[in-house]
Amino acid sequence: MKKMIFSAMLLAAGSATIAHAQEKIETTISGDIVSQYIWRGQDLGSVSLQPTLGIGWKGLSLSAWGSVGLSDSDDTKEFDLTASYAVGSLTVGVTDYWFDSPEKRYFLYSAHRTSHLFEAFAQYDLGFLSAAWYTNFAGNDGENKSGHRAYSSYFELNAPFRLAGVDWTATAGAVPYATTLYEASGFAVTNLALRADKDIRITDSFTVPVFGQIVGNPCSQKAYFVFGVTLRP
Repeated sequence: MKKMIFSAMLLAAGSATIAHAQEKIETTISGDIVSQYIWRGQDLGSVSLQPTLGIGWKGLSLSAWGSVGLSDSDDTKEFDLTASYAVGSLTVGVTDYWFDSPEKRYFLYSAHRTSHLFEAFAQYDLGFLSAAWYTNFAGNDGENKSGHRAYSSYFELNAPFRLAGVDWTATAGAVPYATTLYEASGFAVTNLALRADKDIRITDSFTVPVFGQIVGNPCSQKAYFVFGVTLRP
């Protein structure tokens, strides 16, 4: 695990959660190819393939998300499972993150050896602004200043808007208290990002979604530029 973990991005991210109240069962199959794997302001890998498989029905969703490096064999492999439920503007859920480090065996859940990390989250969406809170409650979590489990947490605000025919999202994310998982010694802003999404028309019936994202991490004093392409049926 490269100091961390998920992106599992809850679809922003690398994550991957379906949060709509569908009346019919809906399935999502897609894959992103990204120039760099950046999650919550952290560098988790270089060029990567990130597939998503999900199913949703009446607010309940189950999804699988993964990441594997395409240009660097040393990049961490990741496999995340998320269960969530949406009612109105509120979505709650749990994610099981798994990395092939420190332990490569997937079905090992020993408290001090597992590569799994379990996170609970809640998100409230107002349309023009959404707020989300994430807290790890079990697994391979980081440590606080006392050397104990940190119950590492992260909160984030996202503001979507449309400009010049492009969908944009402004993001601000922070860690509320000390944890080695996010390399934070206390409250720290770790993720300031601006993302643009646009569908590139190839033919009258076929488009390719692409995105660009600028990410800054004031805590680590690092910045990144990411380009991605989404492939889907």
